Amino acid sequence: MNLTLTAILLGIVEGLTEFLPVSSTGHLILASELFGYDAGTWKVFNIVIQLGAILAVVVQFWRTFWAVGAGLLTLNPVSVRFVRNVLLAFIPSAVLGLALKDYIDVMLGAPVIVGYALVLGGIAILAIEKVAKPGPLTGVAELPAKQCLGVGIAQCLAMVPGVSRSGATIMGALAMGIERRTAAEFSFFLAVPTMMGATTLELLDSREALAAGTGAVGWSEIAIGFFVSFVVALVVIKAFMAFVSRSGFAPFAWYRIVAGVLAIYLLST
Repeated sequence: MNLTLTAILLGIVEGLTEFLPVSSTGHLILASELFGYDAGTWKVFNIVIQLGAILAVVVQFWRTFWAVGAGLLTLNPVSVRFVRNVLLAFIPSAVLGLALKDYIDVMLGAPVIVGYALVLGGIAILAIEKVAKPGPLTGVAELPAKQCLGVGIAQCLAMVPGVSRSGATIMGALAMGIERRTAAEFSFFLAVPTMMGATTLELLDSREALAAGTGAVGWSEIAIGFFVSFVVALVVIKAFMAFVSRSGFAPFAWYRIVAGVLAIYLLST
């Protein structure tokens, strides 16, 4: 397949799935099987274009980021608690991700894991939706430190491809009594340091190949994927917040189960 067309398609996949509880990494891995390209060749691309989706979060919530940044200059308590809560949730995955990077890379090369993770994750979402008792609507800065650390621990589950970073964090938040909209927003904010850290690590590992331009996928394809994922994610974030407020997360759970079963069947035949 043409490199430019593949970059556009993968950018669309990333933008559509990064913030939905369906696993963007899992979908990119399955897309590699569907499109018939070498996943290893596109590994750096798949990581870096996530920054396009992260930029969409910054644009969508720019007022919040601006207020927090300005508040930090004066040590405003609300801004300090906001940053503290995001960092508390970020630390577990940062530590574990560095320690288990080699094992994570091995799992990324096993598409069938994605299928089983999609199914199990879908069942978990249905169970949590049924038993969770969300608390009152509140801001991220008002969340207790214990809950934020718990969300961070839940995010570590997303190191298994197909689990979904947003799914793990949102469901973890709901299980601890955090209200739906707050859970979704916290997941968005937590994505910024998490994805920036993952991208930086991947770029450092691949800096020589990128600088020399020896890889089959170059900066032009990365730029295209980045832009496409940004535009698509910007639309998805707005629609997602409105959708979950009305319908909850069960539709995504059923999608995961169907997609997972289909993936397992296709990969085993």
